[in-house]
Amino acid sequence: MSLESEADLPGDVLPGVLSEELHAELVAFRRDLHMHPELGNQEFRTTAAIKERLEKAGLRPRVLAMGTGLICDIGPVGDGLPMLALRADIDGLPIPDMKTECAYRSTVPDRAHACGHDVHTTVVLGAGLVLAELHERGLLPRPVRLLFQPAEEVLPGGATEAIDCGVLDGVGRIIAVHCDPRVDVGRIGLRTGAITSACDRIEVALDGPGGHTARPHLTTDLVTAAARVAVDVPAIIGRRVDSRSGLAVTWGRIESGHAPNVIPQHAELSGTVRCLDLEAWRQAPDVVHAAIDEVATLHRAKSEINYVRGVPPVVNDPVITELLRDAMAARRGTDSIEGTEQSLGGEDFSWYLEQVPGALARLGVRTPGERTVRDLHQGDFDADERAITVGVELFTAAALIDATR
Repeated sequence: MSLESEADLPGDVLPGVLSEELHAELVAFRRDLHMHPELGNQEFRTTAAIKERLEKAGLRPRVLAMGTGLICDIGPVGDGLPMLALRADIDGLPIPDMKTECAYRSTVPDRAHACGHDVHTTVVLGAGLVLAELHERGLLPRPVRLLFQPAEEVLPGGATEAIDCGVLDGVGRIIAVHCDPRVDVGRIGLRTGAITSACDRIEVALDGPGGHTARPHLTTDLVTAAARVAVDVPAIIGRRVDSRSGLAVTWGRIESGHAPNVIPQHAELSGTVRCLDLEAWRQAPDVVHAAIDEVATLHRAKSEINYVRGVPPVVNDPVITELLRDAMAARRGTDSIEGTEQSLGGEDFSWYLEQVPGALARLGVRTPGERTVRDLHQGDFDADERAITVGVELFTAAALIDATR
């Protein structure tokens, strides 16, 4: 049995806490994923591990046509009822695991689950195992789809290709969680409306004839041109769009030249464009292009711009956000829920919400009283594994409460 007890919920059954046996299994599963992170579109081992465990439970997962990732339907599929999808992202990051004293640290050089995707995957797997058991006992009145999505970290995100593979066919609502190292384990953060930001990538190449640093007036001073693009473009953009949109360009790399007395012929900059507002995000490519061209032309440099569209903001539907609120309150009380601010991070879960209503919750993974915040996308990131049970409870309760509405 996966459940230790049951408690009545008006119109349905709310499962009790996970058994110690299932919790231990899920922790072991998460640690195995953590030790073997795989990058986007390369998650073959991860996909196989998920598939094997679901098949062991008597389910019929289907690997996506894109080669990695899978979906698995549970419940009265085919009765015409829209499914609630539970989504997890399964890829890791191209950074080294810096947890030197951790028994389950990554075994793959320069690869780490430093964003909590191993936790997300384990939560959806655990919820699927519980819901499958409830279905066998006739206690799951509406179908649920488990969605294990690859390549979340690869712009514009694996969600777009997953949608093309039909993962939303028959889905009426979709929910997800994302680890939050600022929130204590046992709690979730909720927000109606935009909870993440849009995120694009930009690459700029500047070219000029080059020359001697003794005669910058006779050529294009490309280093100065690159420096002005880095400084002036963000300032110009701040005057071209409503400041409340939060549209911002931040450079992560600037590179030019090889010798102190040679004006180079080539310079490169790359960075991100982030935006809080959906409408401003749609305008961003034209605004950023124009600003770069203006600054480059002023300094007599030729510019070539590669603007890579990323993801729009995740905009939580108010009805689905309330569903998550009710599910968490039913399991752990209203004190376990807190408001959360809009993050400047990007999440390709947003692409699903362009198609169906849904919501993303922040899953607390910080050990209460811990002073050091291990931020996301850092090599020392880890999660309090009690968050796995919290996530499973949240998803299973949401699936059952959703069926009564």
